[in-house]
Order: sequence, then structure tokens, then C-alpha cells
Amino acid sequence: MLRLSKLTDYAIVIACYCARQPEAMHTAAEISGTVGIALPTVKKILKTMTQQHLFESIRGAHGGYRIAADPKDITVAQIIAALEGPIGLTECTQADNQCQQADGCDIRGNWALINQAIKQALESITLADMVKPAVRELPIAFSQLKHAAR
Repeated sequence: MLRLSKLTDYAIVIACYCARQPEAMHTAAEISGTVGIALPTVKKILKTMTQQHLFESIRGAHGGYRIAADPKDITVAQIIAALEGPIGLTECTQADNQCQQADGCDIRGNWALINQAIKQALESITLADMVKPAVRELPIAFSQLKHAAR
């Protein structure tokens, strides 16, 4: 089953919370209390997101955390990659391609198409989109990918 880790899910919740006020500084305690995620988990996520340059941290009495770019410039795919690494559904769609059956596999191309569709969908949704009401249309159709890949 395809499923994001709970930590990645929480990271997106935290990023969306901060994206609603992108210029404001937010403390880990404030974020924890508002979104209902345990403080140690919030701190761990903020540390990772800061190391990946998706968040900025400022020390001091008026310090805290804020997103490092405009919410329209940070994608869901970037957040997922920051927490989980590159998006890849199967071994053959991973960047290092360690699949031992790759040479004789006749479905590898289809897995690549599926992986591309999911990756493009995640890359097309930004934090600015996530804080708005739900999108009713998918940004890209699978049939469009099939034609683009040829």
C-alpha cells in the first residue's frame, strides 16, 4: 500500500500551518500546541526541514521558525523528499536503480510512467495550494503522461 510516513504527514501539516503566515516566526511550542503534534516530534521535523532549507530558524527572544520561501514555491514533493528521500515507488524507479531484475523486466517502463505521474502530481501541488480549499481537478491526467513520454 502506498502511504506516507506519519512523520511526513505531520511535516506537511506543520508546513501548511506556517504557510498561512509565511513571514511570521513560529516557536516549536506554538506549533505543537496549535496543530496537536507532540513537541519532540515538531522539533525533529523542524530540524529536518531547516537542514533541507525548507525552513529558516532564528535564535533569540523573537526567534523561531518560518518557511524559507514563498508558499507557492514549495511543493508537496519537496517536503516528502526532505523527510523520506527521492520519490520512487519501486526499486527500478529509484535514482540508484539497484533492482537485480532490471535487465529482463518488461514492466519497468510502465512503473516509470506511474512513478512519473505521481511525482508530477506531487510537484504540481504547493503549500499555497494546500492551505486553500480542496482542489477538485487533478492537475495532470495519466493519458497526458503517456503521450508526453513517447
